[in-house]
Amino acid sequence: MCGIVGYIGQRQAYPILIKGLHRLEYRGYDSAGIALINPAGELGVFKTKGKVADLEALVANRDVSGTVGIGHTRWATHGEPNDANAHPHYSQTKNLALIHNGIIENYAVIKNELKGHGYNFRSETDTEVLVQFIEYVKSSGNLDLFHAVQVALSQVVGAYAIAVIDKNNPDCIVAARKSSPLVIGIGEGEYFLGSDASPIIEYTDQVVYLEDEQVALISRSHGLDVRNLSDVEQTPEVKTLQLSLSQLEKGGYPHFMLKEINEQPDTLVNCISGRIDPAGTDVILSGVINNKEKFLNAKRIIMVACGTSWHAGMIGKYLIEDLCRIPVDVEYASEFRYRNPVLGKGDIVIAISQSGETADTLAAIQEARKAGAFVYGICNAVGSSIARATHSGSYIHVGPEIGVASTKAFTGQVMVLSMLALTLGKLKGTIKKGEYRDLIKDLISIPTKMKQVLLLDPLIDEMSKIFTYAHNFLYLGRGYNYPAAMEGALKLKEISYIHAEGYPAAEMKHGPIALVDAEMPVVVLATADRIYEKTVSNIQEIKARKGKVIAVVTEGDTVASSLADYVIAVPPTNERFTALVTAIPLQLLAYHIAVNKGKDVDQPRNLAKSVTVE
Repeated sequence: MCGIVGYIGQRQAYPILIKGLHRLEYRGYDSAGIALINPAGELGVFKTKGKVADLEALVANRDVSGTVGIGHTRWATHGEPNDANAHPHYSQTKNLALIHNGIIENYAVIKNELKGHGYNFRSETDTEVLVQFIEYVKSSGNLDLFHAVQVALSQVVGAYAIAVIDKNNPDCIVAARKSSPLVIGIGEGEYFLGSDASPIIEYTDQVVYLEDEQVALISRSHGLDVRNLSDVEQTPEVKTLQLSLSQLEKGGYPHFMLKEINEQPDTLVNCISGRIDPAGTDVILSGVINNKEKFLNAKRIIMVACGTSWHAGMIGKYLIEDLCRIPVDVEYASEFRYRNPVLGKGDIVIAISQSGETADTLAAIQEARKAGAFVYGICNAVGSSIARATHSGSYIHVGPEIGVASTKAFTGQVMVLSMLALTLGKLKGTIKKGEYRDLIKDLISIPTKMKQVLLLDPLIDEMSKIFTYAHNFLYLGRGYNYPAAMEGALKLKEISYIHAEGYPAAEMKHGPIALVDAEMPVVVLATADRIYEKTVSNIQEIKARKGKVIAVVTEGDTVASSLADYVIAVPPTNERFTALVTAIPLQLLAYHIAVNKGKDVDQPRNLAKSVTVE
């Protein structure tokens, strides 16, 4: 959600900023802008509603020279998406320019105070209030920019990742963060800024992740100085990025989403690697084993997540309750943090997030830690805020996910939760040895089965053309297929803008069946499991109302297939892991319908990849 890029060094900043903004487009945005200090010492701000390409067109004949600059892609929070509300924002004197991710909660109070001091505002944003406030503090206290930022931020309530430049001091950038990610890349006599590592990796693999309430002075002449809001010097840890530039390219695919769907067999191999022994007889998830006593003594487990990660958590609930016999609750992080949950020592909270920066999930972690619960993180981004805020955890190791609609991160999360349940079940003795080994064997086979399902892409592509103009979809499943159905519905609505809902198949009779008619496509997950016959009964109920059924079945199926209008057959899979296999056709169906409708598959409207605000 929003993207930050910055540069200071000896090179021209503009090409680096523009390329960095393109790299950040996957995060979701509705306007873009840059600020540069040119060789004459003038501070220029260029910004526009729309895409980075629109920004490039805007500055085509403008002076964009200079070796220091900042850039931003904005996802609107305060104020509609337009040119005035786009970042960067000038201060009143136009000496300062600032970019900002996050939300300043007390901006209205500060704005009223500044109006009393004669300040005027050009936008509706909380960000402009912040840059005006920094300038007020700087001028009234006769402070330099760095100390003015410290003082101003000590009076701010909310979340922020900011970068500020001052035309009267063109040799530095001041950056700071709280509850919103910010990374500094260290080159040879030059520095780079990013809201994540994607704009940086092309130039350096040496980075510093700022911690909450840290302020960085990035100086061309004096290097990097990091302090907290109380001006206490901090010692930043320089880390080496485990990321390659090729992971950020489409690799010949028309969209990142299609590339990432097709990557899943390989990404799950990476996810398993080092965690299942070479003989395929044991799961070794160190985050669980190293905290064995906490897991063995857990009274219950609470999973907190949002969106796709919540659906993965639901599958995790079924797995842990089934294999470990521990009660599990799955909570939306956004609700969990506000409803005064009953938590305490002996509880385990598992926080799930692709980006590791989800604001609501981070807040839920803080609530859990305050209550004395043990917090375990499952995320994709190494060094992310959630990885640092939790007591322990597991990375899913699926590589950067650029498409906004999550695909490989979902299957990576489910794979880690599957290994967690197997590890804990073995520790607790709730899984018999033979069943334990059989389940591991089944889990190892998933990437191969995914490859088989990917061969169905032409069939699904043709099928999708029939449903391009549907207005509503219903997705149904039972047991492990229920959360998989919800995830399939989410994929469709995210990228095609077709209304879709996922339901437990039996609950269809308690309301949604009223919607079923000849115009209503219904996707039914009817793979072979303990309640297959019940699902077949639900298909019959749909057909009796003339609904159009797309059935995802197990290869060799005859009963559900004979009832359905359209059939997608997947390899036989243990029902506990079936969501890993059925995810592929549901992702492909959503993808092809969206492409047929001419939608922006990788950057669907109004959505952001990393949701760093409430």
